[in-house]
Amino acid sequence: MRYISTRGEAPALGFEDVLLTGLATDGGLYVPESLPHFSLEEIRSWRGLPYAELAYKVMYPFVEDAIPADDFRKMLDETYSVFTHQAVAPLVQLDTNEWVMELFRGPTLAFKDFALQLLGRLLDYVLEKRNQHVVIMGATSGDTGSAAIEGCRRCEHVDIFILHPHQRVSEVQRRQMTTVQGDNIHNIAVKGNFDDCQRMVKDSFGNQSFLGGKTQLAAVNSINWARIMAQIVYYFQASLALGGPDRSMAFSVPTGNFGDIFAGYLAKKMGLPISQLVIATNRNDILHRFMSGNKYEQHQLEHTLSPSMDIMVSSNFERLLFDLHGRDGAAVKDLLERAAKGPVSIEDYRWKHARKLFDSDAVDDKTTCDTIREIYEQNEYLLDPHTAIGVRAARNCRRDSAVPMITLGTAHPAKFPDAIAESGLSVKPELPAHMADLFEREERYTVLDNNVSEVQGFIAKHWKNA
Repeated sequence: MRYISTRGEAPALGFEDVLLTGLATDGGLYVPESLPHFSLEEIRSWRGLPYAELAYKVMYPFVEDAIPADDFRKMLDETYSVFTHQAVAPLVQLDTNEWVMELFRGPTLAFKDFALQLLGRLLDYVLEKRNQHVVIMGATSGDTGSAAIEGCRRCEHVDIFILHPHQRVSEVQRRQMTTVQGDNIHNIAVKGNFDDCQRMVKDSFGNQSFLGGKTQLAAVNSINWARIMAQIVYYFQASLALGGPDRSMAFSVPTGNFGDIFAGYLAKKMGLPISQLVIATNRNDILHRFMSGNKYEQHQLEHTLSPSMDIMVSSNFERLLFDLHGRDGAAVKDLLERAAKGPVSIEDYRWKHARKLFDSDAVDDKTTCDTIREIYEQNEYLLDPHTAIGVRAARNCRRDSAVPMITLGTAHPAKFPDAIAESGLSVKPELPAHMADLFEREERYTVLDNNVSEVQGFIAKHWKNA
């Protein structure tokens, strides 16, 4: 399996190098040169498999040139053994043919654990083999940071620097990052928004001279292919639990950076019958405006009750654009350069091709709160604000009531008590037992100006061998 850049100018790489590289040298994102494809008969044979074994079936083609089968199986067993539900990604029924897939049963109560618990083990494996040290630099809008720290904090060969927008994540999200102790863990609160943090990460990957040639950066954001790869699995899991592959499924995905829903797109390309993917966004609705009207235009980023989706530059959207343009890297590069200067559209036939699978909706804070309250009153089931946006978008965009609609439950409601309170409910979501003392733990983080040189200087000074 070889991996190529979405901008067409960087060399093709194997899995190990893609794992450690993050952004391609031409500024693009890596994608597989070709995807494995599974027959309906093969997918059907996977019914009843434990989650870790299903993950092996789906993912091993992506890593088989780099990792022996037994080693990869062991990693997957360890990764998903720390989840608090035997099904790992259990389904909860809301209504007739309407479901939530709970992806928050991992250590940090968010779907990011599915990929980042594995990513930490993959990094440890590859870095140990190479006797190499790296600096992890990542940006988070709330959940990636804590999941990355939890997944990688025991890695002997990494230093971790996570950037989050100062005062723009929930208190629980912040504390999950800043209360983890370790000499190799550094949290940076940037006086800006998530897009500012993400831009700093991309700029730093593009020019790593601030590290003095002594080490290299590694990515934990969903620009890292391994993140996307791990998220493909739970689409297969949900389908098999509800009668797939003998019937098609629809999924609604709360998304800001487009990684989670791109994994669903890949699952379909790999042979899983999926008839509809709903892009569920908040007021920061660039993806909805593109999918509904073929206009890609950045607006001012707004702070909402669903902070993990407060993103205007959706990195992984580039991976879809690459496919929509016939895998023409030069065309993608040209489009994104023009998009940085103003609104752009793609050819109508390309946009209509995307619309065959994708629908979209943008849900404001009031409707988010109304949905949280409505679902609780109907089922005594509490949604976090991101999942509530997914449920509302699913109901607004559903094409066929006979097709099971599955909303990805991306985070535990206890991470967003302010949104629950604003919905008018008196119920207070409790943190699980392993986080019960979260508000008593000592925090440790550094507030820096929205300045890439200042952030790079901090990293250069504080990584282990600086």
